[in-house]
Amino acid sequence: MGLPRLVCAFLLAACCCCPRVAGVPGEAEQPAPELVEVEVGSTALLKCGLSQSQGNLSHVDWFSVHKEKRTLIFRVRQGQGQSEPGEYEQRLSLQDRGATLALTQVTPQDERIFLCQGKRPRSQEYRIQLRVYKAPEEPNIQVNPLGIPVNSKEPEEVATCVGRNGYPIPQVIWYKNGRPLKEEKNRVHIQSSQTVESSGLYTLQSILKAQLVKEDKDAQFYCELNYRLPSGNHMKESREVTVPVFYPTEKVWLEVEPVGMLKEGDRVEIRCLADGNPPPHFSISKQNPSTREAEEETTNDNGVLVLEPARKEHSGRYECQGLDLDTMISLLSEPQELLVNYVSDVRVSPAAPERQEGSSLTLTCEAESSQDLEFQWLREETGQVLERGPVLQLHDLKREAGGGYRCVASVPSIPGLNRTQLVNVAIFGPPWMAFKERKVWVKENMVLNLSCEASGHPRPTISWNVNGTASEQDQDPQRVLSTLNVLVTPELLETDSNTTTGLSTSTASPHTRANSTSTERKLPEPESRGVVIVAVIVCILVLAVLGAVLYFLYKKGKLPCRRSGKQEITLPPSRKSELVVEVKSDKLPEEMGLLQGSSGDKRAPGDQGEKYIDLRH
Repeated sequence: MGLPRLVCAFLLAACCCCPRVAGVPGEAEQPAPELVEVEVGSTALLKCGLSQSQGNLSHVDWFSVHKEKRTLIFRVRQGQGQSEPGEYEQRLSLQDRGATLALTQVTPQDERIFLCQGKRPRSQEYRIQLRVYKAPEEPNIQVNPLGIPVNSKEPEEVATCVGRNGYPIPQVIWYKNGRPLKEEKNRVHIQSSQTVESSGLYTLQSILKAQLVKEDKDAQFYCELNYRLPSGNHMKESREVTVPVFYPTEKVWLEVEPVGMLKEGDRVEIRCLADGNPPPHFSISKQNPSTREAEEETTNDNGVLVLEPARKEHSGRYECQGLDLDTMISLLSEPQELLVNYVSDVRVSPAAPERQEGSSLTLTCEAESSQDLEFQWLREETGQVLERGPVLQLHDLKREAGGGYRCVASVPSIPGLNRTQLVNVAIFGPPWMAFKERKVWVKENMVLNLSCEASGHPRPTISWNVNGTASEQDQDPQRVLSTLNVLVTPELLETDSNTTTGLSTSTASPHTRANSTSTERKLPEPESRGVVIVAVIVCILVLAVLGAVLYFLYKKGKLPCRRSGKQEITLPPSRKSELVVEVKSDKLPEEMGLLQGSSGDKRAPGDQGEKYIDLRH
């Protein structure tokens, strides 16, 4: 009997050492709890799994189990429910004829076991495991603004990822250029922590630390949050960020903008570039063509040399120097030649040509350039191309040939690179003017604007024999425009109606031209008086012959001789009281006078009736 007792004692001791399963009596024999999953803020339906007989559901007690402690939260008696005082008092209700307990406004704290216990016909219980979920907010990523040096011996902080208000704690995964990062000794380290908010939700913070190389200067980093909902697994990604990576400079070089052929007047930028980060301190120098030594140029705050406008003197050899302020190592770029193409001032000879009518003139154009030049001669007034080449020859010059001629020196290979020079050709000769008849209706006390244009060399002067305000404007060195403002007074109209020889409006010394392009007349030149005398003698002889013929016809009775009286010109009814004033141009300005009105009617000086003046400029 001793041996069996020893074995029994051993077994009893072993049983005392075995762990006990926590829970209510008989819980070990119960099946696994039913799993119910809901999102935060929704309603959880807790369905009691006891026998569906009306007797079992008419007397049920509901408990919540938290930290192995049961708490009565709801009673069902005869199909009627009653909440117990406590945290669930206002959020529980019966559904489905008492078989389901509804829990509204679920919170993370509600994640626990709920059980229902029936009393009849015998004590039974049914357990439900409630799982609660909440999707986190979009992850926020912040990059290290200070950057990471490539020569660091330990992993440096790259970025921080924060996911707020999730439940349960989401999982974070870091990516570089689309590939997931894993922990790697002395290379990659991920440090995560979480905070429980007052709402019971979690805020996750994850810090990525890594050792980076120069090739990571453009690497894209982002974080991803993985989480679960009743509908399944989900994930959210942050934006991509680039962390500053610092590495020493190995090369320095120059760049010029704009690229291509440069010309005077362009805005040119010369900038230094380097392959290091941060870039070194730059300085730009230009070689002095006389001393062959480099002279530092003045740059802006960014170390850029701006040439605006560029000139031919800016051409030359430039180079850049970069000084690394950390290592105090200085690097020099390869020299670069800069060529600013130009066209010099255009020179025309002769500079102020003067010629007599009928003579010839040769104009020569010269200019220098960094490229091959083309020359063109244009008429200034019309823009017509007269000659392609540096020499323009003009033969048998007429007075119309006077005026402006423009030489254009251009570089065909560089659009917009050209220079021009204007030269005025003066043709000696008397002034001239063009006449044009013009009728203008006027009223007393109105202001009439008259203009007269004359051309010639030397420059003519214009005078008016009508009182008014006159002004002159040079159209070009050989052409002048005179403008006269005349007040139409009763005295002017009275003078016009009583004068039969017309009104001389202007005189040009020695000749005048109107501002229109009708027929032109020239006054006799002072040196042509002999020609005038001959013309007068010829006219006298012609008149003598004509008189003899008329007398012969009169003696033969072929020509009646009567005194011609004045004839009245009948005006239209609407014009009976109007006065016609005509300025004639069929006589020279010195011979023009005031014409008499056609009807002979006159108005009082204060009459405001409408009249017209016929102006022939």
